[in-house]
Amino acid sequence: MRRLHALGRATALAVALAAATMAATMAAATSASTAVAYRTVEVGRFESVLPQGNVPTASAPVDVAPFALREAPVTVAEFAAFVAAHPEWRRDRVPVVFAERRRYLSDWRAPLVPDAPPHSPVVNVSWYAARAYCASEGARLPTWLEWEAAAAADETRRDARADPAWRARILAWYERPTPDPLPDVGGAPNAWGVRDLHGLVWEWVDDFNALFIAGDSRTQGDPDLLRFCGAGAINIVDRDSYAVLMRIALLSSLDAADGTPNLGFRCAKSL
Repeated sequence: MRRLHALGRATALAVALAAATMAATMAAATSASTAVAYRTVEVGRFESVLPQGNVPTASAPVDVAPFALREAPVTVAEFAAFVAAHPEWRRDRVPVVFAERRRYLSDWRAPLVPDAPPHSPVVNVSWYAARAYCASEGARLPTWLEWEAAAAADETRRDARADPAWRARILAWYERPTPDPLPDVGGAPNAWGVRDLHGLVWEWVDDFNALFIAGDSRTQGDPDLLRFCGAGAINIVDRDSYAVLMRIALLSSLDAADGTPNLGFRCAKSL
């Protein structure tokens, strides 16, 4: 009888401790979300690695309207607070059309209990869930052009893409296995003041399903290229932009309900 009593007290204590821990996590996330930093990105004319004109193997410079980009990717704690406030996005309640149940938040111990460190980037999140989170923050997902333009910067230059050393540094990250758990967000800011565009996770963009490429980017000029993804297939212009190509290849292979252990997101705002 005493044992049962002790067991009951221990169980109650464990439940109370778990509730207190979750409350503290939610409070920290709520506090963090009120202080979310956005950085203004004013690119102007920009030449994408993807064709922007009528010629499928050339890119015409385009004007990128000024926008604000979240300084860092959305964290586990921030997304946990969002799910707590919007229970329709819990992994045990989200409709399968909006998130593939086997993958969505699959690294969480329970629907409201993440296993990952609170300040690491949230992953295993579908495009639909990412869009819903950004909407809750009065924002949206960035377009590919916005993301690419912001990610072209290094720590001092707003466009470092012509620097072989900068490209090599990014490619070196792709060669390393994804750490588990993921590191916290908060890397060195680039010239726009935006952090972790490279070296942490890959990221959703709003128009990801418009980024179609051939199965082998070396087939540029192949008359059969458009057989990939029908008439929507496009070609990468800069063959040396392997890091960008890999991101496009990943995004174009996904459905909106998918999620992966190395794919997170950040939000943007129109100015």
